[in-house]
Amino acid sequence: MKILVLVKEVPDTYGDRRIVPETGLLDRAASDRVPDEIGERAIEAGLTLQAAVPDTTVTIVSMGPAEAGESIRKGLAMGADDAIHIADEQLLGADLTLTAEVLAAVIRRQTPDLVIAGNLSTDGGSGVLPAMLAEHLGWPHATNLATLQVDGVSVSGERQSDAGVATVTAALPAVVSITEAMPEARFPSFKGIMGAKRKPVMILSCADLKVRVDDVAVSRSIVIAASQRPPRDAGVTIVDEGDGGQRLAAFLLEQKLV
Repeated sequence: MKILVLVKEVPDTYGDRRIVPETGLLDRAASDRVPDEIGERAIEAGLTLQAAVPDTTVTIVSMGPAEAGESIRKGLAMGADDAIHIADEQLLGADLTLTAEVLAAVIRRQTPDLVIAGNLSTDGGSGVLPAMLAEHLGWPHATNLATLQVDGVSVSGERQSDAGVATVTAALPAVVSITEAMPEARFPSFKGIMGAKRKPVMILSCADLKVRVDDVAVSRSIVIAASQRPPRDAGVTIVDEGDGGQRLAAFLLEQKLV
């Protein structure tokens, strides 16, 4: 079985995040760049299936600048067999429609049995890319899975919701998205880190994938305005001098909180 795992490099969630007002794009230099945690969990899910199903390979697919190679190597150090890195300056600031088109082109070239993605990235947070990929490919899509199993002809898992737990099944080839209910990613071993340096990483451009960005640019969404978040107000301090309860109640009424 051949598994592709989608991984994205994102700004560190513990660092500063800001939008560049002039471009409307996320300032990726404002903090350290790291592999998205949900993408690492997706790699872990792929490696778990690899251990259970003989003759299974796990390939990382990532779209991003050349600097994203370090995040890709971390996935290889975890145990993935190889990687595909789509690196093209034309894709700077690509929206979801263009991203889905490019990734779908890679998936068609690789003809995998299963594509695993996280359900929600920590930077864009759209949560629709896996479904868009399935639409491009004409494949079934199992969303927001908390467990994952394959039997050679289908993939299945449990989807948790406020209404309960549903078991969903899709015939292979398929696209699945997993949630943070899946196990955390393993730590790369020293042997894995050293071995990752020798694992192949295929670098692809839009030309390689025959995706003509210029011809479709007019149909892409763009940011037409952006502004910095206003500074947080200092707030109101209420000191109890015998009438603290009354002053607090008056403040809550004034703010329409009660």
